[in-house]
Amino acid sequence: MTIGARSPTLRWPRFAPRCRSRPLPCVRRISIRAVRALYACSVSSSRLKFVATTAVPAKIAQRAAKLRTDLDAHNYRYYVEDTPAVSDAEYDSLFRELEAIERDYPALATPDSPTQRVGGQPATEFDPVTHRVPMLSLNNAFADEEAEAFDRRVRTALGVERVDYAVEPKFDGLAVSLVYEQGHFTLGATRGDGYTGENVTANLTTVRAIPMRLPAAAPPLLEVRGEVLMLKRDFAALNAAQGSAGEKTFVNPRNAAAGALRQLDSTITASRRLAFFAYGVGAVDWGDVKPPATQDALLKLLTALRLPIASQRSVVRGLEGLLGYYRAIGGKRDNLPFQIDGVVYKVNQFEHQERLGFV
Repeated sequence: MTIGARSPTLRWPRFAPRCRSRPLPCVRRISIRAVRALYACSVSSSRLKFVATTAVPAKIAQRAAKLRTDLDAHNYRYYVEDTPAVSDAEYDSLFRELEAIERDYPALATPDSPTQRVGGQPATEFDPVTHRVPMLSLNNAFADEEAEAFDRRVRTALGVERVDYAVEPKFDGLAVSLVYEQGHFTLGATRGDGYTGENVTANLTTVRAIPMRLPAAAPPLLEVRGEVLMLKRDFAALNAAQGSAGEKTFVNPRNAAAGALRQLDSTITASRRLAFFAYGVGAVDWGDVKPPATQDALLKLLTALRLPIASQRSVVRGLEGLLGYYRAIGGKRDNLPFQIDGVVYKVNQFEHQERLGFV
């Protein structure tokens, strides 16, 4: 390739005569002022091929970056903060604009772009995934007596008068594991039996609440544990659409979410508007990141990494705090954006959790 200072051109490369045995055809000069030209010798056709890719104007690249940022922010507001800032029509307009840009400039279609969440080719089956750290089930509490028994066991085992607890709603959804390597989402799996789950990476990629890439401050390896579910408003909209189309409706949001997550065709999953909330971690290589000492600090770290965390969580002290939270969350249960299956109590200090085992 020879590029002249006065007239940029792409000339026939010296090795081209070896690409075919017949005399070479007329060689055309191709301007590369507006395009970047690449050449390749095709083994199958013994023909020198030219592939031109349009250079991306800076303004277009900046617009695409802003659209990606805005769409991610709108997803976070809708699925995590429950405060959508735009209508569905406005969101779809931004989405289509980004799709059009990426179609015209394929180099801008990054793997973590919101447009890559539409699903792909149907799978024939789900491959098994062995969890590096077992995904044990979470016990939920429904009554004062259960909270009293839990607090008594903890205090007795630790030999203390009062304990700090991290308290959270227990989502009525499906437990999943998300693996991030160097900040990139690489594997998603169902809980299964706690030791072996199913690889549903393609389906989880379509869940808009799940970030495809974490900020640079993320640990080198981070396995996030959480729950996939369907928000009440999205469940109502899905059943309305199903009914209008003469198709069967779903009994509750959990069934709808379960059916969507286990679809072999990820495009169906993408159409179901699933949500996700993180509540813990599994296998982690912290690298240069200081490991958090409490459940509260862990959830704050996950929030800083743009992972969805339920705002209805809290840290309380002693049995009085447990009962107060239980009654408070029960009083506003019907007004929550998602269905819950009780509440979860966790000893806040990880050091205490290790001493206790699972209580």
